[in-house]
Amino acid sequence: MDRPAPKGGYVKSRTVTAREEWNGAVSRLPGAHVLQSWEWGECKTRYGWSVDRRFWEREDSSLAAAAQILRRTIRIGPVSAAVFYLPKGPLLDWRDGAVCGEVLSDLENAARREHAIQVKIDPDLVAGRYDPDSGRNASDPAGEETLHLLRRRGWRYSTEQVQFGNTVLLDIRPGEDALLASMKQKTRYNIRLAQKRGVEVRPGSEADLPALARMYVETADRDGFVIRSEDYYLDVWRAMLRAGLAQPLIAEVDGLPVSALILFHFAGRGWYFYGMSRAMHREKMPNHLLQWEAIRWLRAHGCSAYDFWGAPDAFVETDPMWGVFQFKIGFGGEVIRTAGAWDFPAVPLLYATYHLLLPRMLDVTRIFSRRRTRLMANSTRGLP
Repeated sequence: MDRPAPKGGYVKSRTVTAREEWNGAVSRLPGAHVLQSWEWGECKTRYGWSVDRRFWEREDSSLAAAAQILRRTIRIGPVSAAVFYLPKGPLLDWRDGAVCGEVLSDLENAARREHAIQVKIDPDLVAGRYDPDSGRNASDPAGEETLHLLRRRGWRYSTEQVQFGNTVLLDIRPGEDALLASMKQKTRYNIRLAQKRGVEVRPGSEADLPALARMYVETADRDGFVIRSEDYYLDVWRAMLRAGLAQPLIAEVDGLPVSALILFHFAGRGWYFYGMSRAMHREKMPNHLLQWEAIRWLRAHGCSAYDFWGAPDAFVETDPMWGVFQFKIGFGGEVIRTAGAWDFPAVPLLYATYHLLLPRMLDVTRIFSRRRTRLMANSTRGLP
């Protein structure tokens, strides 16, 4: 995929093979995300993906864009073909049309050369905002213009959305008093209630991860969501913790863990990817204090924003995420609607066949995942 600069010499691309160079540079790009970190890519290589890390540089060698491209081979009947996925990438200024064009062209051409099924991009591109108080949606003009660009180039809004399309983002730069004042009154009350009722939050370590994995299984079984194997989470959590990009926080009552979360942090932002809890002591509101301590921990470690990671696709009370969404917006964050994932069908017929079969494959996967979760939950009942 290495190539010279195009005629007119705007940007040229190259492969990056050094961790320090990669993380240092991408952390300064717009939309920098932990899923584009070197360490996340390394985690995915242990689960069937290969990684290509690309810089696009201007003639003066300044960095214009970057993308960590995950690649794997999918079998559809007798045919094997590649799929490319850029989790929360590519990273660039989407208002720069010249850079957008060069990056998208490179991705499209690479997929065509390999006769790939698709390229899936999933940038942290703001498409609009939602006001939970008024119920109004507002579009972002720059984001809408980018979506028009993608459509003109033949990209399609994906039927396979890997990450959450909407989220709650909290600016944590104000002081603690200001942050508390900006929360909903009930959230602020529950934080103080947890403190009064003896909930304590401590930083976790690698030694705590097996217990947190068991609690995560218990949470998934109780709340009915699908998870991967316990070994997968232990592997990812350990790798990110050892790299200094993750931190467990554990809420306890009388020394007994009752809820926990694992923060990921990168490029001045934190993410609430994983949360787990037990049914006991919920009346003491441990999760409210846990999130407040997560905010305080991120502030103490130089972060300026906290991404609560996930909001409903449709802002209606019947959405399965409505309850947890109400919990998240209580902390005063802004509800962001991102562009979501977009696919470039490099081989249209193969793409159509793949997406015709994909729902059936996912249904089978979910059935086995739910059974595995129930078995794991039953095997851990009664354990500390």
